[in-house]
Amino acid sequence: MSDQIRISAKNLGELALPKSCPRCFWIKLRVQNRLPYQIFPGIFSSIDAYSKRLVHAWFDRERAAPPWLSALGEVTGYRQPPHFSKFNIVDRETNILLTGNPDGVFLRADGSNVIVDYKTAKYTETQDELYPMYETQLNAYALIGNQRGLAPVTGLALLYTEPLTDDSAAAKEDNQLADGFSLKFVARVFDVPIKLNMISPLLARTREISEKSSPPLGRSDCRDCALLADLLGVASM
Repeated sequence: MSDQIRISAKNLGELALPKSCPRCFWIKLRVQNRLPYQIFPGIFSSIDAYSKRLVHAWFDRERAAPPWLSALGEVTGYRQPPHFSKFNIVDRETNILLTGNPDGVFLRADGSNVIVDYKTAKYTETQDELYPMYETQLNAYALIGNQRGLAPVTGLALLYTEPLTDDSAAAKEDNQLADGFSLKFVARVFDVPIKLNMISPLLARTREISEKSSPPLGRSDCRDCALLADLLGVASM
């Protein structure tokens, strides 16, 4: 069997995007997704972490879920997600180590679990285009969770925390403070169907691409391939 390779649920999700580029995916596998010139603003991670603390604080105080989580059904509590170092499985067919790092896990009254992913963003058509990636990521978490202490996983959801930044919000007196300002958020819950059988074909495709000794052809309309070609000073790749 081929040497074991490792891929995160999030990176596997990129392969599910309609405009996924096999060349870009091959490169990312080769460098273990450590691409140059990549900067992710830390403020988004801070807001996501704060959102989780707010939700947990509500549970601790009220002994019930925040009202805006009602779309998840009868959620009775939360649990800390397993540490990322233990939240992984090996797919025997492809010898791929699939890893995950769930944002949150909620408990249902029947003892089952709901895995959620927080998104600090306004829900727009751009998010809709990225949905296949998010769907794959959450279903990979469910697949791992069912084997690593979260069985059964009976629900998946995206939790969007959308900042209110329009003129009316900016004009409200209670948002204007002497030492700064207050930024309010509205929360939206998007249910994600459980489709565990979608993961195996993506892992097989990952193995197929990784086995190539040289990068496969990229998509003709791939922006990243075009940028890389310009960087290297070649006409085409």
